[in-house]
Amino acid sequence: MRIYEGSARQDFEEVLRSIGAFLDQRGMREIMLVEVPDGFVVQALIPSRETGAAWSDAVGHVQKETHNFLDDDIARFMDEAAARRNSGAPLPDFAAAGTYEKALRVIGRYLDQQQPRDIFFFEQDGAFVVRLLMPGRTGAHHVLAEFTRDEIETMVQQAPYWRGHRESGARQQTRSSGRVPRGG
Repeated sequence: MRIYEGSARQDFEEVLRSIGAFLDQRGMREIMLVEVPDGFVVQALIPSRETGAAWSDAVGHVQKETHNFLDDDIARFMDEAAARRNSGAPLPDFAAAGTYEKALRVIGRYLDQQQPRDIFFFEQDGAFVVRLLMPGRTGAHHVLAEFTRDEIETMVQQAPYWRGHRESGARQQTRSSGRVPRGG
C-alpha cells in the first residue's frame, strides 16, 4: 500500500476496518472504494435526511455521498482505534462491530495476502467485486476477485481464528528470534 510503505502500520486489514467503522456509523451502504495517491475515495448511498417533507415523501429516498480519506485521516482513525483497544477497558466484542467494519477487515486481510500496488472495489447487497493492480515480471496487470455475501460471512466467522493464529504465531516468533515480524 502506497500510503504506509515503510511503516509498521502497513496493512489493509486495519485501514479498511477503520473506514468500515466510519461507514457503519454513517449508515452508508452500496459502497465503492478507490485507492488514490494520497489516500482513498469512498462513495456510498446514505438515507436522505431531508426535512420539511411529509413523512411518506422521505420513505426510500437516498443520496450519494463521497468522502476523501487522506493519509492523515486514516492514521488518525487507526490511532484512535488502537487507543480504544489499549485503554485498559474490556476489549470490544467482535460481534458488536458493524457490518462494513467486519467485511472490510476480512477483505483487507485478503488484500494483505495479495500485496497489490493499488486497489478498487465496489459492493452491492453484501457482495464485493475487487480489482487489484498486481506487480509482475512483465509489468503490472489488473486482477479481479469476487466475494459473494455468503463468502464474506464465512470469512467474518473465520476471522477470530485467523487473528488468534496470527497473534500466537507472532508471539512464538518473537520468543524464538527476539524480534517482532514485520507486516504481520
